[in-house]
Amino acid sequence: MTKLAPFFILLAAMLWGTTGTTQALAPENTHPIAIGATRLAVGGLFLLFLVLVTGKLTIKNWPIKATVLASLSMALYQPLFFSAVTITGVAIGTVVAIGSAPILAGLLEWIYLKNRPPIVWWYSTILSILGCLMLFMNKQSLYVDPVGILLAIGAGLAFASYTLLSRDLVTNYSPLSVVAVIFTLSAICLSPFLFIFDMSWIASFRGVGVSLQLGIMATGVAYFLFARGLAHVSSSTAVTLALAEPLTAALLGVIMLGEYLSKTSWLGIFLLLFGIGLLIWSSKSSNRPIVMEAK
Repeated sequence: MTKLAPFFILLAAMLWGTTGTTQALAPENTHPIAIGATRLAVGGLFLLFLVLVTGKLTIKNWPIKATVLASLSMALYQPLFFSAVTITGVAIGTVVAIGSAPILAGLLEWIYLKNRPPIVWWYSTILSILGCLMLFMNKQSLYVDPVGILLAIGAGLAFASYTLLSRDLVTNYSPLSVVAVIFTLSAICLSPFLFIFDMSWIASFRGVGVSLQLGIMATGVAYFLFARGLAHVSSSTAVTLALAEPLTAALLGVIMLGEYLSKTSWLGIFLLLFGIGLLIWSSKSSNRPIVMEAK
Protein backbone atom coordinates (compact mmCIF):
# COMPACT_ATOMS: atom_id res chain seq x y z
CA MET A 1 0.00 0.00 0.00
CA THR A 2 2.88 2.36 0.81
CA LYS A 3 4.40 1.95 -2.66
CA LEU A 4 1.04 2.70 -4.30
CA ALA A 5 0.43 5.86 -2.24
CA PRO A 6 1.94 8.32 -4.77
CA PHE A 7 -0.11 6.74 -7.55
CA PHE A 8 -3.33 7.11 -5.54
CA ILE A 9 -2.58 10.83 -5.30
CA LEU A 10 -1.74 11.05 -9.00
CA LEU A 11 -5.02 9.34 -9.89
CA ALA A 12 -6.88 11.75 -7.61
CA ALA A 13 -5.18 14.70 -9.35
CA MET A 14 -6.15 13.30 -12.75
CA LEU A 15 -9.78 13.16 -11.62
CA TRP A 16 -9.53 16.76 -10.36
CA GLY A 17 -8.15 17.68 -13.76
CA THR A 18 -11.48 16.74 -15.37
CA THR A 19 -13.30 19.58 -13.57
CA GLY A 20 -12.35 22.26 -16.14
CA THR A 21 -13.58 20.20 -19.09
CA THR A 22 -16.73 19.24 -17.18
CA GLN A 23 -17.47 22.89 -16.33
CA ALA A 24 -16.98 23.82 -19.99
CA LEU A 25 -19.72 21.33 -20.87
CA ALA A 26 -22.11 22.71 -18.22
CA PRO A 27 -25.20 24.78 -19.18
CA GLU A 28 -24.40 28.41 -20.10
CA ASN A 29 -26.24 29.98 -17.15
CA THR A 30 -24.13 28.08 -14.59
CA HIS A 31 -22.21 30.24 -12.09
CA PRO A 32 -18.75 28.92 -11.11
CA ILE A 33 -19.37 29.30 -7.38
CA ALA A 34 -22.72 27.51 -7.75
CA ILE A 35 -20.85 24.64 -9.42
CA GLY A 36 -18.38 24.57 -6.52
CA ALA A 37 -21.19 24.41 -3.96
CA THR A 38 -23.01 21.72 -5.96
CA ARG A 39 -19.79 19.76 -6.28
CA LEU A 40 -19.30 19.63 -2.51
CA ALA A 41 -22.98 18.90 -1.86
CA VAL A 42 -23.09 15.90 -4.22
CA GLY A 43 -19.64 14.72 -3.15
CA GLY A 44 -20.45 15.01 0.54
CA LEU A 45 -23.72 13.09 0.18
CA PHE A 46 -22.01 10.40 -1.92
CA LEU A 47 -19.22 9.91 0.63
CA LEU A 48 -21.66 9.92 3.54
CA PHE A 49 -23.82 7.30 1.83
CA LEU A 50 -20.75 5.19 1.06
CA VAL A 51 -19.39 5.27 4.60
CA LEU A 52 -22.80 4.41 6.07
CA VAL A 53 -23.30 1.48 3.69
CA THR A 54 -19.83 0.07 4.37
CA GLY A 55 -20.20 0.64 8.11
CA LYS A 56 -16.80 2.35 8.39
CA LEU A 57 -17.99 5.48 10.15
CA THR A 58 -16.17 5.73 13.48
CA ILE A 59 -16.73 8.81 15.62
CA LYS A 60 -15.27 7.59 18.91
CA ASN A 61 -12.63 10.03 20.22
CA TRP A 62 -12.89 11.98 16.96
CA PRO A 63 -10.66 15.12 16.95
CA ILE A 64 -13.24 17.89 16.61
CA LYS A 65 -10.83 20.81 16.16
CA ALA A 66 -8.82 19.27 13.33
CA THR A 67 -11.98 18.10 11.58
CA VAL A 68 -13.66 21.52 11.75
CA LEU A 69 -10.52 23.30 10.53
CA ALA A 70 -10.09 20.84 7.64
CA SER A 71 -13.75 21.27 6.68
CA LEU A 72 -13.47 25.07 6.76
CA SER A 73 -10.29 24.90 4.66
CA MET A 74 -12.01 22.85 1.98
CA ALA A 75 -15.12 25.04 2.08
CA LEU A 76 -12.99 28.20 1.70
CA TYR A 77 -10.99 26.76 -1.18
CA GLN A 78 -13.97 26.62 -3.54
CA PRO A 79 -15.11 30.30 -3.51
CA LEU A 80 -11.53 31.60 -3.19
CA PHE A 81 -10.33 29.69 -6.24
CA PHE A 82 -13.34 30.38 -8.44
CA SER A 83 -13.36 34.07 -7.45
CA ALA A 84 -9.63 34.36 -8.20
CA VAL A 85 -10.13 32.84 -11.64
CA THR A 86 -13.05 35.18 -12.32
CA ILE A 87 -11.13 38.31 -11.28
CA THR A 88 -7.65 37.72 -12.70
CA GLY A 89 -8.28 35.08 -15.35
CA VAL A 90 -7.93 31.31 -15.62
CA ALA A 91 -4.18 31.30 -16.39
CA ILE A 92 -2.95 33.58 -13.59
CA GLY A 93 -5.53 32.38 -11.05
CA THR A 94 -4.74 28.71 -11.65
CA VAL A 95 -0.95 29.13 -11.68
CA VAL A 96 -0.90 31.17 -8.46
CA ALA A 97 -3.36 28.95 -6.59
CA ILE A 98 -1.95 25.60 -7.66
CA GLY A 99 1.66 26.78 -7.74
CA SER A 100 1.58 28.34 -4.28
CA ALA A 101 0.00 25.31 -2.59
CA PRO A 102 3.12 23.04 -2.52
CA ILE A 103 5.34 25.86 -1.21
CA LEU A 104 2.81 26.80 1.45
CA ALA A 105 2.39 23.14 2.43
CA GLY A 106 6.14 22.79 2.84
CA LEU A 107 6.32 25.96 4.94
CA LEU A 108 3.43 24.85 7.14
CA GLU A 109 5.13 21.51 7.82
CA TRP A 110 8.39 23.29 8.51
CA ILE A 111 6.82 25.79 10.91
CA TYR A 112 4.26 23.65 12.74
CA LEU A 113 5.71 20.15 12.52
CA LYS A 114 9.39 21.16 12.57
CA ASN A 115 9.99 19.04 9.48
CA ARG A 116 12.34 20.36 6.81
CA PRO A 117 11.62 19.47 3.16
CA PRO A 118 14.30 17.21 1.63
CA ILE A 119 16.35 18.43 -1.33
CA VAL A 120 14.55 16.17 -3.81
CA TRP A 121 11.23 17.76 -2.81
CA TRP A 122 12.57 21.24 -3.59
CA TYR A 123 13.87 20.14 -7.01
CA SER A 124 10.62 18.40 -7.88
CA THR A 125 8.44 21.27 -6.67
CA ILE A 126 10.42 23.94 -8.53
CA LEU A 127 10.38 21.92 -11.76
CA SER A 128 6.66 21.20 -11.43
CA ILE A 129 5.70 24.81 -10.68
CA LEU A 130 7.85 26.05 -13.56
CA GLY A 131 6.17 23.50 -15.80
CA CYS A 132 2.74 24.65 -14.60
CA LEU A 133 3.66 28.27 -15.35
CA MET A 134 4.86 27.40 -18.87
CA LEU A 135 1.78 25.26 -19.46
CA PHE A 136 -0.57 28.20 -18.98
CA MET A 137 1.70 30.80 -20.64
CA ASN A 138 0.28 32.45 -23.77
CA LYS A 139 -3.03 30.64 -23.44
CA GLN A 140 -4.84 33.96 -23.15
CA SER A 141 -4.11 37.62 -22.58
CA LEU A 142 -2.81 37.82 -19.05
CA TYR A 143 -4.36 40.23 -16.60
CA VAL A 144 -2.81 40.52 -13.15
CA ASP A 145 -5.21 41.83 -10.54
CA PRO A 146 -3.84 42.25 -6.98
CA VAL A 147 -7.14 41.17 -5.40
CA GLY A 148 -7.30 38.12 -7.63
CA ILE A 149 -3.70 37.21 -6.75
CA LEU A 150 -4.48 37.43 -3.01
CA LEU A 151 -7.57 35.27 -3.45
CA ALA A 152 -5.55 32.70 -5.43
CA ILE A 153 -2.87 32.57 -2.72
CA GLY A 154 -5.68 32.16 -0.19
CA ALA A 155 -6.98 29.20 -2.21
CA GLY A 156 -3.49 27.67 -2.23
CA LEU A 157 -3.21 28.17 1.53
CA ALA A 158 -6.66 26.62 2.06
CA PHE A 159 -5.72 23.50 0.07
CA ALA A 160 -2.35 23.22 1.81
CA SER A 161 -4.05 23.56 5.22
CA TYR A 162 -6.66 20.94 4.32
CA THR A 163 -3.91 18.53 3.29
CA LEU A 164 -1.84 19.11 6.43
CA LEU A 165 -4.85 18.68 8.74
CA SER A 166 -6.20 15.67 6.87
CA ARG A 167 -2.91 13.80 7.03
CA ASP A 168 -3.09 13.48 10.81
CA LEU A 169 -6.69 12.31 10.57
CA VAL A 170 -6.15 9.62 7.90
CA THR A 171 -3.22 8.12 9.82
CA ASN A 172 -5.48 7.42 12.81
CA TYR A 173 -8.92 6.88 11.26
CA SER A 174 -10.43 5.28 8.17
CA PRO A 175 -9.72 7.51 5.12
CA LEU A 176 -13.30 6.97 3.96
CA SER A 177 -14.65 8.14 7.33
CA VAL A 178 -12.36 11.19 7.28
CA VAL A 179 -13.37 12.42 3.82
CA ALA A 180 -17.05 11.64 4.45
CA VAL A 181 -17.14 13.74 7.63
CA ILE A 182 -15.04 16.60 6.24
CA PHE A 183 -16.91 16.94 2.97
CA THR A 184 -20.32 16.67 4.61
CA LEU A 185 -19.38 19.57 6.91
CA SER A 186 -17.85 21.51 4.00
CA ALA A 187 -21.02 21.04 1.96
CA ILE A 188 -23.10 22.39 4.85
CA CYS A 189 -20.83 25.46 5.01
CA LEU A 190 -21.35 26.20 1.30
CA SER A 191 -25.04 25.27 1.17
CA PRO A 192 -26.20 28.95 1.33
CA PHE A 193 -24.71 29.47 -2.15
CA LEU A 194 -27.24 26.98 -3.50
CA PHE A 195 -29.97 29.50 -2.62
CA ILE A 196 -28.09 32.64 -3.68
CA PHE A 197 -27.33 31.69 -7.30
CA ASP A 198 -29.62 30.50 -10.09
CA MET A 199 -29.76 26.70 -9.83
CA SER A 200 -32.26 26.04 -12.64
CA TRP A 201 -29.44 24.57 -14.75
CA ILE A 202 -29.23 21.53 -12.49
CA ALA A 203 -32.67 20.33 -13.65
CA SER A 204 -31.45 19.78 -17.21
CA PHE A 205 -29.98 16.49 -18.43
CA ARG A 206 -26.60 18.13 -18.94
CA GLY A 207 -26.79 19.77 -15.52
CA VAL A 208 -27.42 16.43 -13.81
CA GLY A 209 -24.52 14.83 -15.68
CA VAL A 210 -22.14 17.65 -14.75
CA SER A 211 -23.22 17.54 -11.09
CA LEU A 212 -22.75 13.78 -10.83
CA GLN A 213 -19.35 13.83 -12.58
CA LEU A 214 -18.04 16.68 -10.41
CA GLY A 215 -19.56 15.39 -7.18
CA ILE A 216 -18.96 11.64 -7.42
CA MET A 217 -15.82 11.25 -9.54
CA ALA A 218 -13.95 14.58 -9.22
CA THR A 219 -14.77 14.99 -5.53
CA GLY A 220 -15.93 11.83 -3.77
CA VAL A 221 -13.70 9.25 -5.46
CA ALA A 222 -10.83 11.69 -6.01
CA TYR A 223 -10.55 12.87 -2.42
CA PHE A 224 -10.94 9.32 -1.11
CA LEU A 225 -7.95 8.27 -3.23
CA PHE A 226 -6.08 11.39 -2.09
CA ALA A 227 -6.76 10.48 1.55
CA ARG A 228 -5.56 6.89 1.01
CA GLY A 229 -2.31 8.14 -0.46
CA LEU A 230 -1.95 10.91 2.11
CA ALA A 231 -1.72 8.35 4.90
CA HIS A 232 1.71 7.28 3.57
CA VAL A 233 3.34 10.48 2.23
CA SER A 234 3.93 13.95 3.66
CA SER A 235 1.38 16.67 2.99
CA SER A 236 3.89 18.78 1.05
CA THR A 237 4.76 15.83 -1.21
CA ALA A 238 1.06 15.11 -1.76
CA VAL A 239 0.38 18.71 -2.84
CA THR A 240 3.33 18.62 -5.26
CA LEU A 241 2.08 15.37 -6.79
CA ALA A 242 -1.34 17.00 -7.12
CA LEU A 243 0.17 19.32 -9.74
CA ALA A 244 -0.78 16.56 -12.17
CA GLU A 245 -4.21 18.23 -12.08
CA PRO A 246 -3.40 21.08 -14.54
CA LEU A 247 -1.51 18.60 -16.72
CA THR A 248 -4.64 16.45 -17.04
CA ALA A 249 -6.82 19.52 -17.61
CA ALA A 250 -4.57 20.74 -20.43
CA LEU A 251 -4.48 17.38 -22.19
CA LEU A 252 -8.26 16.96 -21.90
CA GLY A 253 -8.68 20.45 -23.35
CA VAL A 254 -6.69 19.38 -26.40
CA ILE A 255 -8.42 16.02 -26.81
CA MET A 256 -12.04 16.92 -25.98
CA LEU A 257 -12.35 20.69 -26.50
CA GLY A 258 -10.01 21.13 -29.45
CA GLU A 259 -7.71 23.56 -27.62
CA TYR A 260 -4.24 24.38 -28.93
CA LEU A 261 -1.03 24.10 -26.92
CA SER A 262 2.09 26.04 -27.91
CA LYS A 263 5.61 24.62 -27.85
CA THR A 264 6.12 26.42 -24.54
CA SER A 265 3.10 24.63 -23.09
CA TRP A 266 4.36 21.24 -24.26
CA LEU A 267 7.72 21.98 -22.66
CA GLY A 268 5.81 22.83 -19.47
CA ILE A 269 4.10 19.43 -19.65
CA PHE A 270 7.51 17.76 -19.92
CA LEU A 271 8.81 19.64 -16.86
CA LEU A 272 5.68 18.74 -14.90
CA LEU A 273 6.06 15.07 -15.75
CA PHE A 274 9.75 15.16 -14.92
CA GLY A 275 9.17 16.87 -11.56
CA ILE A 276 6.43 14.45 -10.55
CA GLY A 277 8.44 11.46 -11.78
CA LEU A 278 11.39 12.63 -9.70
CA LEU A 279 9.33 12.39 -6.51
CA ILE A 280 8.03 8.93 -7.38
CA TRP A 281 11.52 7.69 -8.33
CA SER A 282 12.88 9.05 -5.05
CA SER A 283 10.21 7.13 -3.16
CA LYS A 284 10.90 3.85 -4.94
CA SER A 285 14.69 4.13 -4.83
CA SER A 286 14.64 4.72 -1.09
CA ASN A 287 12.13 1.85 -0.68
CA ARG A 288 10.06 3.90 1.78
CA PRO A 289 7.28 6.48 1.64
CA ILE A 290 8.24 10.04 0.74
CA VAL A 291 8.51 11.81 4.06
CA MET A 292 10.07 14.99 5.38
CA GLU A 293 13.46 15.18 7.01
CA ALA A 294 13.55 16.20 10.66
CA LYS A 295 14.83 19.69 11.31
